[in-house]
Amino acid sequence: MKLDWDPAKAASNQRKHNVDFADAVSVLDDDRAVTIRECVSGEERFVTLGMNALGRLLVVVYAWRGDTIRIISARRATPHESHQYEG
Repeated sequence: MKLDWDPAKAASNQRKHNVDFADAVSVLDDDRAVTIRECVSGEERFVTLGMNALGRLLVVVYAWRGDTIRIISARRATPHESHQYEG
């Protein structure tokens, strides 16, 4: 699986949410992750709630561009989302 993101967007995301895209991508490997699909401005996007390799519960938004996953945003899960994940 190829991964990609806009460096300027990644820097903005780091400042706003204190989450590095490079650390967030491991959420996609979480066996317990929950993913929903949505359409935004005609683009199919995926929102995944899962644990990253550093043990942080994150929400990662991404889109498929051909065979590449393009990360759009990543942030810490809200308390409500944490409760959903922990079930």
